[in-house]
Amino acid sequence: MASKIEFVEFVADQLRGAGEITYKRMFGEYGLYCNGKFFAVICDDQLFVKMTEAGKAQYPDLPEAPPYEGAKNYFLLEDVDNRDMLAALAETTCRQLPEPKPRKKKSKGEKDGV
Repeated sequence: MASKIEFVEFVADQLRGAGEITYKRMFGEYGLYCNGKFFAVICDDQLFVKMTEAGKAQYPDLPEAPPYEGAKNYFLLEDVDNRDMLAALAETTCRQLPEPKPRKKKSKGEKDGV
């Protein structure tokens, strides 16, 4: 079941205290970015945040689950109404994630997927 855009927009709004939150449709679901860093996914209208050591230390009781079959475990955020907690976890997580790698520019004549 694909996530509803209304849920994605609600979660993005709840996270806005962490920084610039953007989202991108990925394989029928959504990836979330904070200040350009990929840090979470929304699958089946559920929010999953990447696990980091700092996140585990800050919120040791958060449930863990894979967002889709074959994925690593993420934190499963069941209470998306707690704006302060969501923003704090997003900030903590993103501080530990590496900076995104710059994208290579395509040379003239190079096509997507070729």
